[in-house]
Amino acid sequence: MPKTKEEKAAYMKQYHETNKEKIAIQKKKWRGENKEKIAAHNKKYRVENKEIIAAKKKITDKQYRETNKEKIAIQKKKWREENNEEVRKRETKTKWKMIGLICEDIDSLYCHYVSETHCDFCRVKFGKKGDGTGTFKCMDHSHKTGLFRNFLCNSCNIRRGE
Repeated sequence: MPKTKEEKAAYMKQYHETNKEKIAIQKKKWRGENKEKIAAHNKKYRVENKEIIAAKKKITDKQYRETNKEKIAIQKKKWREENNEEVRKRETKTKWKMIGLICEDIDSLYCHYVSETHCDFCRVKFGKKGDGTGTFKCMDHSHKTGLFRNFLCNSCNIRRGE
């Protein structure tokens, strides 16, 4: 049996290296049997160290974001590309709610929005936002009642007003 601190540390390190799987199984079993005890300990710790935890988290999150800006930007771009339609749908529905649209079935309205290709007033084919034609698709609604009216090009939507 090791006698010095260094010998004990080396022995324990070697023991852990050779018995990783066995230790992992024991830890998992212990955690399963002591869930309430662990939860109570963690709750007590969080209550007693609220300020320290908040300060560490704030610094850690901020530092991580600052040192990994490019990595985060790439991850966000990749996720948006993989979930493009889902993101677009969520953002559009959120925008409609923010401007005051009242609609019973916003999902079916979104499906109708996606399928529309021409303005309901002037019948011009919808263009893309930023192409300079003013023909991009807008959701026309009453600003007084919040109720949906129809899909118009931006030019018609501005002319219609209210």
